[in-house]
Amino acid sequence: MARFGQTLTAMITPFTEDDALDVDGASKLAKWLVEQGNEGLVVAGTTGESPTLTHDEQIELVRVVAESVDVPVIAGTGSNDTRAAIELTERATQAGADGVLVVAPYYNRPSQDGMYAHFEAVASATDLPVMLYDIPGRTGRKVSTETILRLAQIPNVVALKDAAGDPAETAIVIAESDDDFEVYSGDDGLNLALLSVGAVGVVSVATHWAAPEVSAMITAFKAGKVAEATRLNQVLLASWDIETGDSRPNPIPSKVMMRLLGQPGGQCRLPMGPEPVELEGLCRKVLSGLGRSGF
Repeated sequence: MARFGQTLTAMITPFTEDDALDVDGASKLAKWLVEQGNEGLVVAGTTGESPTLTHDEQIELVRVVAESVDVPVIAGTGSNDTRAAIELTERATQAGADGVLVVAPYYNRPSQDGMYAHFEAVASATDLPVMLYDIPGRTGRKVSTETILRLAQIPNVVALKDAAGDPAETAIVIAESDDDFEVYSGDDGLNLALLSVGAVGVVSVATHWAAPEVSAMITAFKAGKVAEATRLNQVLLASWDIETGDSRPNPIPSKVMMRLLGQPGGQCRLPMGPEPVELEGLCRKVLSGLGRSGF
């Protein structure tokens, strides 16, 4: 059994019509996502528009979601400023998070030794389990396999959200780390590929609207029903495709999906946006393909 569950959603952050944090909406959405089959939630991550949230908003979001659900709530507390990441981690710990997600420092492009020191300092600021997040397409710097394996020796560094796009390298991480260090796919298009090399689950965007299918795919694969897992992955290809793109970057499509399904979301804060005029029709088509109705 994976520490945080096998199907986790990287949750959007709902906003009100006047662009304020929608606390009630966040509570409602979190409960609904769990009802759909999500076994854990990641809040205040990139999909949660963390770059446009104040630290106070991030902590309030963690607090309200943690109080609303009985599944693990993992708080995004990463920053490219180590002191800021430590502060957020300490505050998220006090706010009731069950773990923290710490992304590699972005934009300032530290060395591997600098990244190790950064993650080590953040991990030492909490007793909570820490999930590393490697997404070089956003950060501009890959966390090397050697650095990940060094970090995995820190007692409370227990997992990796892998969005590096290199399943062969992920296989090395899994093979050479201890059995209690868990890897989660952080790239929906590679979910099945990463499961095949030993990932324990996913931190997904598409599970906002496709949690039952994603969960079924993971369960089938783990049960040795590879053909069924492959079939479900094919059913989900349209969901993988719709969740982000050059004209509709994540989380814009997820917010449209939530609106169509009657869930809170609101518009994205700038600079994410505006919503392309054709996106709602594309989202309706994806939902129809999954057999959703009433939207």
